[in-house]
Amino acid sequence: MKILLSRTDRIGDLILSTPAIASVRASFPDAHVTMVTSPYNRVVMERNTDVDEIVDLPRGVKPGVFGARFHGYDLAVALAPRAADLQLVGATRAAVRVGYTYQRRWLARLSARLYVNRMMVSVADPDLCERDPNLIVPHEVDQLLDLVALGGATTRVPRLRLDVTDDDRALVTHLPPEPIVLHLGQRWFTTGSTLASTLQLARELRDLGRPLVLSCAAECDAYAEPFEREGHMVLRSLPFHAWVALFERAGCVVTVDTGATHVASAMRRPTLVAFEHRYFRLNSHEWSPYGVPSVLVRKPEHEDDATLAQLRAEIVGGVRDLLR
Repeated sequence: MKILLSRTDRIGDLILSTPAIASVRASFPDAHVTMVTSPYNRVVMERNTDVDEIVDLPRGVKPGVFGARFHGYDLAVALAPRAADLQLVGATRAAVRVGYTYQRRWLARLSARLYVNRMMVSVADPDLCERDPNLIVPHEVDQLLDLVALGGATTRVPRLRLDVTDDDRALVTHLPPEPIVLHLGQRWFTTGSTLASTLQLARELRDLGRPLVLSCAAECDAYAEPFEREGHMVLRSLPFHAWVALFERAGCVVTVDTGATHVASAMRRPTLVAFEHRYFRLNSHEWSPYGVPSVLVRKPEHEDDATLAQLRAEIVGGVRDLLR
């Protein structure tokens, strides 16, 4: 049996797909499993033995053209609700082609039928969540487990997977054990949060008495220097698996970034996430930390001093609870 899985979008979403991928392997142990990634998110799967080969969708190549090279596969699953992945899966002409889209994306629901013959419709809609307080959106991990079950992968393996080696761990052994890790993502410095407030947050987290280590996303390098001037240990642009090893070492991870959230979950670390004010209900259902102790806070709509102080108090109090 030959199986194709496709997910060509973000790193965090591919991490959330690893239980579904493991479920495919557990359900079809003798199958040849090919994973299609992008050059960007490939790093998530490079060490994952649940697949037999990884193939990148080349930049500039039409997914439908690329997918045709997999004629003869028996099962193909689009793990992302994106046109690129659906078109790629459709082009395989596999006997069973599985994909999903969202409830109110009417045109996408119609066009998806051109590519897949087993389709799941997700209720993950931001406007519906805001209007209906009783609507519960399953976590993306659980939605993906249901998705691959449509293709026959009924042995569920509900655990995120990232593979860390001793060589990766050696890159962070100079750091104190079980620190609070504050991940500096772009959203600390935009709506509902500011650089000045995040600097103050770092001071207040350090006052909890635990070592504090800051990891810095590449796009936030320009913000690192003010933290360094205050004596904070800032790790800039870590290689992916060294960053994973840092999170594995953490006592608690604090982030506004869902990619960092999912890395922390894969490393089974307690996590506090400050989600955006807009669409908080959907985000906190679908992309919350998975299977680990967690605290979720909502960034405010405004950035006055009192409101930002309240946000910091919620974060510091949540971290204190997670470290108990």
